[in-house]
Amino acid sequence: MTPLRDAILAVTAKLITDQGWQAVTMARLAAELGVSRQTVYNEVGAKPQLAEAVVLAELDRFLTVVTASFDEHPDDVLEAIRAAVRNVLELAQGNALLHAVVSATHGANTELLPLLTTHTEGLLDAAKAVVSRCLQTYALSLGGQELDTAIDLIVRHVLSHVMQPSSSPTATADAVTWAAAKLLA
Repeated sequence: MTPLRDAILAVTAKLITDQGWQAVTMARLAAELGVSRQTVYNEVGAKPQLAEAVVLAELDRFLTVVTASFDEHPDDVLEAIRAAVRNVLELAQGNALLHAVVSATHGANTELLPLLTTHTEGLLDAAKAVVSRCLQTYALSLGGQELDTAIDLIVRHVLSHVMQPSSSPTATADAVTWAAAKLLA
């Protein structure tokens, strides 16, 4: 990423959390950054591409937490999973951008919510790829399609709790770890 792209995404995230997606315009971003509107377009594309870039940048923050959690537990895959789930859910609890997107009112002018709810291919693929890489260092009895299925189930389950938590991060992490133990046994 370029410094300008990083700045565009940071200003965009701030606008979303403070005023909502409808407040984000290329002209406003350009004015806030002291560049031309065309420069913003050249760096991030049109508004739908900006929406995707903001979501993927935020996803990267979450996936960094996942990787760090696995790195902290190199000898215990279940403790790594427990830590990753708990840490991701704790990050989600205090994430103003995520809350601004998820709490957008029905019918609001947003291109962000579908990226988290119905058009999640890129998000899911990125998350599953990171978890798959993290799991490669452990001796697991599953491989191939079975492991891919287990990863898919775990990632989708955690994502659902990110979007709509039903318990504390610790309780959810314990439940996901229990399920992971069954899946990976």
